[in-house]
Amino acid sequence: MTDGASTRLHAVPSLAARPLAREGTPSDAAKAPMRAAAGRAEAPARRRPRRRRPFSKLTLRVLAINVLALLILVAGVLYLGRYEERLMQAELESLRVEAQTFAGALAEGATVDRPDGLRRLDPAQARAMVRRLHETTDTRTRLFDVDDGSLVADSRLLAGPGGTVEIRPLGANDEQPWLREAFDGVYDWITAHLPRRKEWPTYHEEPIQEASDYSSVQRAQRGEIARQIWMQEDSPRLLLGVAVPVQRLRVVIGAVLVTRDTAAIEAALQSTREEILLVFLVALGITVLLSLYLAGTITRPIRHLAEAAERVRRDHGRTLDIPDFTRRQDEIGELSAALRDMTAALWKRMDAIERFAADVAHEIKNPLTSVRSAVETAVRIEDPEKQRRLLAIIVDDVERLNRLISDISDASRLDSELSRARAESIDLRRMLQMLVDLHGDTRADDGPQVELSLASDKPLRVCGIEDRLVQVFRNLVANAITFSPPHGTITLAARRDGRWIEVTVEDDGPGIPEGKLDAIFDRFYSERPAGEKFGTHSGLGLSISRQIVEAHQGRIFAENRTDRSGARFTVRIPAE
Repeated sequence: MTDGASTRLHAVPSLAARPLAREGTPSDAAKAPMRAAAGRAEAPARRRPRRRRPFSKLTLRVLAINVLALLILVAGVLYLGRYEERLMQAELESLRVEAQTFAGALAEGATVDRPDGLRRLDPAQARAMVRRLHETTDTRTRLFDVDDGSLVADSRLLAGPGGTVEIRPLGANDEQPWLREAFDGVYDWITAHLPRRKEWPTYHEEPIQEASDYSSVQRAQRGEIARQIWMQEDSPRLLLGVAVPVQRLRVVIGAVLVTRDTAAIEAALQSTREEILLVFLVALGITVLLSLYLAGTITRPIRHLAEAAERVRRDHGRTLDIPDFTRRQDEIGELSAALRDMTAALWKRMDAIERFAADVAHEIKNPLTSVRSAVETAVRIEDPEKQRRLLAIIVDDVERLNRLISDISDASRLDSELSRARAESIDLRRMLQMLVDLHGDTRADDGPQVELSLASDKPLRVCGIEDRLVQVFRNLVANAITFSPPHGTITLAARRDGRWIEVTVEDDGPGIPEGKLDAIFDRFYSERPAGEKFGTHSGLGLSISRQIVEAHQGRIFAENRTDRSGARFTVRIPAE
């Protein structure tokens, strides 16, 4: 039993490889010339194998992104602007307390009464006290008189037998390892170029200092506590100063200026930055290692997959296999599975193309052989009646060839049309009712009757291509009509089975021969009822029907009826 439909189709051979249960299939030896021809056709298209890069650009991108983010974070932390401001405010507050202490001590112990009744600073006692107070601290203390603004005492100046001696602190003379010196040099260069929140005035000291040289001292002479910050000319450090009034019975008699550079602050900042840099180096090492690991888990599998795909493209053997990374359960695993499935589908398509070409050659060869024999015989005989019979044979074979080539041409376009067509919602109840009404209007007097049996009144909707599904059911109905006895009955039934829509076509014919339930769906398989003219059908109807149903993610199969004689074809398509 086989297809009885003469509907013209637009199809390609199915991608699925199915065994052919038909005699006359070409052997592997017959297929070898086609494979060799295909190899010669592909030879000009070969390209040189791609060279493997010495490094992975993806790895560099992962490293750059992770390290850049870490560098930006560390650069922001190393700036420490607010932390530096808090340290400076604390240092200024400490200088204020120290200056007020000095001012109170000077007001009590370094003043004398003048003949005019006013109490003023005693320069000798003031210088002695300033030197004494300076021994307990690392600040520079200066005392200015309120009357003429002159410098009364300076902790950096000592008066001796030979005159005035200036004291300056010496830098540390400790020898440090070259690595530390290099680090300090780089650190000083970086900190010198770090942006500051405010530009401070440059500190300039006159040879003979007066109160008017310092705005903070002038404010202290007016009874205020003033703070001032300078930029030093010969050092990147700042100079902090606090000026407080020296008062005796609420009368301002002088001003004390206490200054200190930001060496301690810079040391605290450097210590903090060194700790941050140490953490940064550890984090950088971990980031680089994790980035390399992450990039490796991505780039190495992708590179292996690309190399395997390149080998599949270059070679003709089937021993090559795509690496299996599906155990990763991530996108790389999905890519590996997709490439493996694609490769398997590619080989199946190649097998299908080879079998289709072999089947076409086999089916066309038979009528061509018959035509050739008839032509050679007609040339040799002179009997007009025999020549007419031979010409009739030639005409039948030519018509058979024309029909066969037309069906093959249409079938070869089916896959491409199925892939381009847009699926839509289809009501199978309406479609099947239309087919039954069409058969009823065109049925011959002694032809079988088609009946429709539906399980319920609910719509039976699927998502698919309507013209192709109509083609499937018309093929099945036409096939059933071919094998049904006169005045027989063909039952077309549809029902919902879970998430599937099941459509069956039953006839009262002789049924399907034993062992041919699957072979009838092979291409060019033909087993027609007794008395039917040979070559009327190409044997592609049921094969194309299966291809269309499988393209809709469905299944079609045949079986013999158990309640009575006849065959049953079942189509199962996912419900919408």
